Amino acid sequence: MSFSDDRYSPSRSLTERQNGSSNGLSSLIRLTIWSVLYFLFYMAQQIAELLAPLLLIAGVGWAALPHVVNAVSSSASHVDAQAHDVMSHVSEAIPHEIMLGSHLLTPSGLIFDGILLMAVAAFGATLSAVAARSM
Repeated sequence: MSFSDDRYSPSRSLTERQNGSSNGLSSLIRLTIWSVLYFLFYMAQQIAELLAPLLLIAGVGWAALPHVVNAVSSSASHVDAQAHDVMSHVSEAIPHEIMLGSHLLTPSGLIFDGILLMAVAAFGATLSAVAARSM
């Protein structure tokens, strides 16, 4: 191979030059599409990684709270009857579900949503890696 092969040759036909520019344009469009998809996958992953532990901890805490209060109130009943009444009132005041607008929140629902968001984060990381390799 000689160095003269790498030079610009004005004898190339017009259609050959146009095909080269269309390849550049399609490459730019493909790069733009993959960049937008990479951004969306990575953004979904970041939001899921932020919210998943919060929902999971809130759900577990909410589910465990009535059991903890009942355990404390049963041990307090041996010491003071008035403390037992207060603790049982507090235990009854803890809601089993909360209606927020049209959304029903329960401890098991928050736990499930936290686990589901962890799966979304893993899926987003996988898709981000695939998109990054395709770029």
